[in-house]
Amino acid sequence: MKVLVLGAGVIGVTTSYYLAKAGFEVTVLDRQTGPGLETSFGNAGEVSPGYASPWAGPGVPKKAIGWMLDRYGPLVVRPQADPAMWRWMLQMLRNCTASRYALNKSRMVGIAEYSRDCLRAMRAETGITYDDRSQGTLQLFRKQSQLDATGGDIEVLKQYNVPFEVLDRAGCVRAEPGLAAVQESFVGGLRLPDDETGDCHLFTQRLEKMAAGLGVRFVYDTIIKSVDVEGGRVAKVTSNKGVFTADCYVMAMGSFSPLFLRPLGIDAPIYPVKGYSITVPITDQALAPQSTIMDETYKVAITRLGDRIRVGGTAEVGDYLPIARPERRMPLDKSLTDLFPKAGDLSRSTFWSGLRPMTPDGPPIVGPTHLGNLYLNTGHGTLGWTMACGTARVLVDQIMGKPPAIDVIDLAISRYG
Repeated sequence: MKVLVLGAGVIGVTTSYYLAKAGFEVTVLDRQTGPGLETSFGNAGEVSPGYASPWAGPGVPKKAIGWMLDRYGPLVVRPQADPAMWRWMLQMLRNCTASRYALNKSRMVGIAEYSRDCLRAMRAETGITYDDRSQGTLQLFRKQSQLDATGGDIEVLKQYNVPFEVLDRAGCVRAEPGLAAVQESFVGGLRLPDDETGDCHLFTQRLEKMAAGLGVRFVYDTIIKSVDVEGGRVAKVTSNKGVFTADCYVMAMGSFSPLFLRPLGIDAPIYPVKGYSITVPITDQALAPQSTIMDETYKVAITRLGDRIRVGGTAEVGDYLPIARPERRMPLDKSLTDLFPKAGDLSRSTFWSGLRPMTPDGPPIVGPTHLGNLYLNTGHGTLGWTMACGTARVLVDQIMGKPPAIDVIDLAISRYG
């Protein structure tokens, strides 16, 4: 059986690997010159099931106003004459209730935990390395009110038996000794010891080679023009390199997925939310982070990747252009210099931006569509790296007609009605 995967980011490449392992004949198309060169290139580096949460939650609309007025705030909205943007924002607002937040988080944590287990199994089987570490995530709170507000999240962690620790200042320093000199700047933290870190781009590159070794054909520099339907099924994909056909098709084009799905009568509510990162060379190992620290105030992740520090965060809603706006690195620089002021050399840092494919409720869109041979694996938002292996595994099970290892019916596009 032939499968055509559209997109060679971490989602597309991971899907192609599991498809090839299951015996499918796989071709992957991508417009870039190689794998993982867009959203997967410079993300925060977290594999963080315990931190899997929707952005839409109680109190977020009120907080958003403050964030947009703060020069170091994590949110910028650049209004566009795009109905999809406004509709997406309204859908997100409708999910900012306690009940929907709890439901959406439970959907995200389940697939994220499964994905982490799949990644560990892949690592054991293949020996793949990618500057990986398994030393947990520390969510750091500068204010007592932030620490007091963790009750709802902790209940979900308990529901899914996710290990966690609520730490005071001393506990945070034990987990991350590099914070010792600045411990007066925070009150405590929530540590998730089973979370991991790693270079998503490096992982995608190395897994692509393994997939190619299993027979997967990667076709780069390929601009997809249309997905063409005949008789209620996808018949072909037309590109600048000609026509590609298969028995089954997988849409894994991130933020660009809706642009190709809309003409097919599939309304996938995904919109690009631009994120930024800096990558800083470490100058003092003892003062650098050991794993990932989530700075709750600025919504910034600071992650150790080998001899580098990756600082990722901010959210910019507005367009499809991954332009790195210089002013948007201010929250990243501030978070790093506040918490690890002598760990790295900011003057030698690199600055990057990419488009996160966000759904308004938070969970990705994974599974079949009304077109009999078209499947979706897209809309992972900030958690594509965290969920890549798990969503790929369940999608391959669905294509094979097997029940997935976990219940993923609520990840299907049908949840939008």
